Amino acid sequence: MSSSFPSFPVPHKKLSLDIKGNKTDVVICGYDDHFLVIATQIGTMGTILRARKEEGVLTEPTFDVSIIFGKRDEPLLLGCARQLIEHMSISGSSRPLVLSLGLKDHSAETLKSIVSFVIENRLW
Repeated sequence: MSSSFPSFPVPHKKLSLDIKGNKTDVVICGYDDHFLVIATQIGTMGTILRARKEEGVLTEPTFDVSIIFGKRDEPLLLGCARQLIEHMSISGSSRPLVLSLGLKDHSAETLKSIVSFVIENRLW
C-alpha cells in the first residue's frame, strides 16, 4: 500500500554547504508572520535567536536581537542575526526572524559564510 504525503505547506528551501570542512545544513522557511532560518553543523538546533525591526514615528528604525535560548556568551551569533534582519529590512520585508545556529565553529568567517549563503538563497 502506498501513501502519499502532501508537500510541506510553507515555502522553504533545504540546502547544504561546506564551511571550513564542516557540512552545514540550512533550512529557510517563510511563514506568514516570520522567517525561520536553521543552520546546523551538529544536527540539532543549537542557539535560537529572535530578531525584529522596530520602527518609531520620528526615529530611524532600530533592530532588536535577543537570544531565546542557548549560548549567551557568543556576541558573533547576535551579529549574525542582526546582519540578516537588516538585510531583510533593506529588501522590503517587515517580518521578524527566528534564527537557529547549531555550529561547531563560531568564527566570524563561518558566520559570514552563513549570512551570505542565506541572503543568496533568501525567500523574502
